[in-house]
Parts: sequence; C-alpha cells; structure tokens
Amino acid sequence: MKNRNTIAGLIIGIVLMLLLFWAFKKCSSPDEPSVRNDYYILKNQITRMNKMVVVEQDFSTLQKTKLAYEIFGKQVSENEILTLTQTNAQVTYDLNKMVLEVDSVNRKLIIQELPSPEIRIMPSVEIQSMDDSFLNRIKEDQIKKVTASAKADAQKRVNRAQLQQQGREQLMQNLNTIFVLAKALDYTIEDNTKMIDVSKL
Repeated sequence: MKNRNTIAGLIIGIVLMLLLFWAFKKCSSPDEPSVRNDYYILKNQITRMNKMVVVEQDFSTLQKTKLAYEIFGKQVSENEILTLTQTNAQVTYDLNKMVLEVDSVNRKLIIQELPSPEIRIMPSVEIQSMDDSFLNRIKEDQIKKVTASAKADAQKRVNRAQLQQQGREQLMQNLNTIFVLAKALDYTIEDNTKMIDVSKL
C-alpha cells in the first residue's frame, strides 16, 4: 500500500513538473518565430510566382483574292492571289506588376494591385500562289494591299473576350497557389482591387 502511494506521488510529481516546464517554455518563447516563418514562407511564394502568365491561341486561314484588270471600264482579265495567314494571339499578365502585402501582425494577405491584361495579335501572311497573265502582271503594291487586308481580317477573327477570359482563368489558377498557402497558415485574404470574390476562396 505504501509502495502504491509512493508510485502515485512520483507520477503526480512528474506530471506537475512537465506541466510547469511546458508553461515556462510557452511563456519564455512566444509565437514570434512561428509568425516570422509564416511571413517568409508567404513572401517567398509570392516572389517565386513573379513571372509572366501567357495564354495563346493559334489559327490559320486561307484567303483567295481576285484582282480584275479593266480597260475603259470593261474587264479584260482577272488575276488571283491565294494567301495563308497564320495568327498567334496572346494575352499576358506581368506578375511583376502585382502588389500583394503580407500583414503578419494581423495575419492578413492583402491584394493591393493586380496586373492588367495585354493582348498581342501577330499575323504572318504567306503568298501560296499567284495566277497572273503575261499582259496583266500583279504589281508589288497590289500584293502589299492583299497582305495588309489578310492581316486586318486576322485581327477581326480573334475572339478577344474569350482570350481575355482564358487569361483571367489562368491568372486565378496561379494566384490560387498563394491563396491556398495563406489559408493553410491561417491568414485571411483581403482584396482591395475589388476584382476577386474572396468569399469563394
């Protein structure tokens, strides 16, 4: 009976010592290093993501242009030019222009500024064939007009709204890696740009 009391007293003493040691350690080393680590983890992820987001569309079109040759208002011959237009359309977001602020005191990730999309449309025109006659040769200025018309047509064919939407979706996918990390570190996300619905994050 005496041995049991001794063992019980010893166990209670050890538990009390461990509790005192844990309480002392907790008081002497606050959460500051953890907060600092969270801050650097988030900042590092933001820095690593500072690159260009690019979404591309590529398409080709064949265009047949007929050039009439007239004398005194009467058509005497007709020439034909077949062009192939290959178009590359891009929407880019320069993430170096993004401003995200990490408030480690209040545990907030604040979106201050998001980059605007830049759309570039780059058509290149190749002459596939030219059907001209000996009497009516196709002139250089006519070729320039045909290629300019093909490029203008390619500009109109690009669905800018769709391209922009795809670019925005890609931007949000990139930003989501930071948002998921912020949530995991128990940071709230604030959007000062009013461009993101943070309730859905």
